[in-house]
Amino acid sequence: MKFDFQFHPYPSERTTVMARNGMVATSQPLAAQAGLDMLKKGGNAIDAAIATAAALTVVEPTSNGIGSDAFALVWTKGKLHGLNASGPAPKSISIDAVKGMGYSTMPALGLIPVTVPGAPSAWVELSKRFGKLPLKEVLQPAIDYAEKGYPLTPVLGKNWAIAYNRYKEILTDEEFQGWFETFAPAGRAPKIGEVWRSAGHAATLQSIAETDGESFYKGELADKIAAFFKKYNGFLSKEDLAAYKAEWVDPIRVNYRGYDVWEIPPNGQGLVALMALHIAKGFTFPAKDTVDTYHKQIEAMKLAYTDGKAFITEPSDMTVAVEQLLSEEYGESRRDEISEYALEPAAYQPPKGGTVYLAAADGEGNMVSFIQSNYMGFGSGIVVPGTGISFQNRGHDFSLNPEHPNALKPGKKTYHTIIPGFLTKGDVPVGPFGVMGGYMQPQGHMQVIMNTIDFQLNPQAALDAPRWQWIEGKKVQVEPDFPNHIAKELSRKGHQIEVALDRGSFGRGQIIWRDPETGVLMGGTEPRTDGSIAAW
Repeated sequence: MKFDFQFHPYPSERTTVMARNGMVATSQPLAAQAGLDMLKKGGNAIDAAIATAAALTVVEPTSNGIGSDAFALVWTKGKLHGLNASGPAPKSISIDAVKGMGYSTMPALGLIPVTVPGAPSAWVELSKRFGKLPLKEVLQPAIDYAEKGYPLTPVLGKNWAIAYNRYKEILTDEEFQGWFETFAPAGRAPKIGEVWRSAGHAATLQSIAETDGESFYKGELADKIAAFFKKYNGFLSKEDLAAYKAEWVDPIRVNYRGYDVWEIPPNGQGLVALMALHIAKGFTFPAKDTVDTYHKQIEAMKLAYTDGKAFITEPSDMTVAVEQLLSEEYGESRRDEISEYALEPAAYQPPKGGTVYLAAADGEGNMVSFIQSNYMGFGSGIVVPGTGISFQNRGHDFSLNPEHPNALKPGKKTYHTIIPGFLTKGDVPVGPFGVMGGYMQPQGHMQVIMNTIDFQLNPQAALDAPRWQWIEGKKVQVEPDFPNHIAKELSRKGHQIEVALDRGSFGRGQIIWRDPETGVLMGGTEPRTDGSIAAW
């Protein structure tokens, strides 16, 4: 097997990066370098991924934190392993309890939507099972950046300012003061190029490193978290934290034109990407930039998302099996619904997301696809004072309708947006890929995979290509550089096309492919953020 890539199909200031000994691709240069440092110290791709993920909680806190969830796909010794490090709802929460507090839907901010954070457990489990270096050494770059500080990059600074300006108007209660003390210590958002540091964040990472995560889930940090939530009438308890451990799972896949595309099984929405590709594979796509190609892509994604939102939740509560949703019969029946004009599926309004993704590979053939996220930027707005622990708000996606498959229940995991991807051909690994960004993620996965397989674009070009994003109903947003004549033709097919003002909501991806004949690693990084590839 060998890719026959086109290397200059789209104008770009970036080129595909190539190396042999190791590579880390992510959305922040300092975090990528932290991972590469582990490789140069004798660590493997798993060590590099953990170091990068921990560093990202410091150098990109607008998208993730120590209180995040995480998922990973790990290729090592000829096999792909999946890790689900999403946390459940607290044991004391219920639909009645939330409604009794005056809510008709799950809130997006505050203590109520906080579920058990899984990211620290993910780091520990990955390190114990596959890492070569001690966790203390792997987390040290993140600790150093938190303690000594680093200058804000452009996209990071922009997103930080947006969050601060929003939060200062709406997060006025006492329980939110920890966020402002941590992320706006001068009474404002730090500026681009300004150095920001967090001693509390550094101490927390140090404690996690020294105790292999025990402090966070059962020790001193758990005590601080539980005391804070009790003080402000939250639901998360020390018992919830102590009962948690990241779960190893079997990845799911669909075969797309001879390649296997892999995702984490539900409660993650990776199934949506597989369903869309499964529907699309029954069509032929002779060229990329045609109205027929975009129309069928959009329609396949609409159908997949409509069903994904209807069925995906914790596996025990799903009313339709994954196998059925990826069956040939299902793919064919949904494919038959696609006509020459835009469909009107059951509508929903996807919120914006905040996530970090990284891909790592070493010279031994190990490869990691890792994703870690708060939600909607900084997450819940809750930070335990003096710890730097910024909590996600994943519980926002629970339904308060007891009849809905994703209905809130004590100890239940919600529908989850963050998804790592991996590509193989037969028993040969091609590599990790991902596109972060809430409900854009499976849409980005579909477009990147089709760019790679159908249109033979190299990793950087596959990421550079203009993207579309289905919003709801017949509404589709396209990027400013999306071909205008195709946008007009899609409108004539019934799509309600909106040209977005910027590219910020269209996901931020990373790719590393490995040539099986030479071992050469080929990486692409996202032009829509402060993306970087560190290679050796």
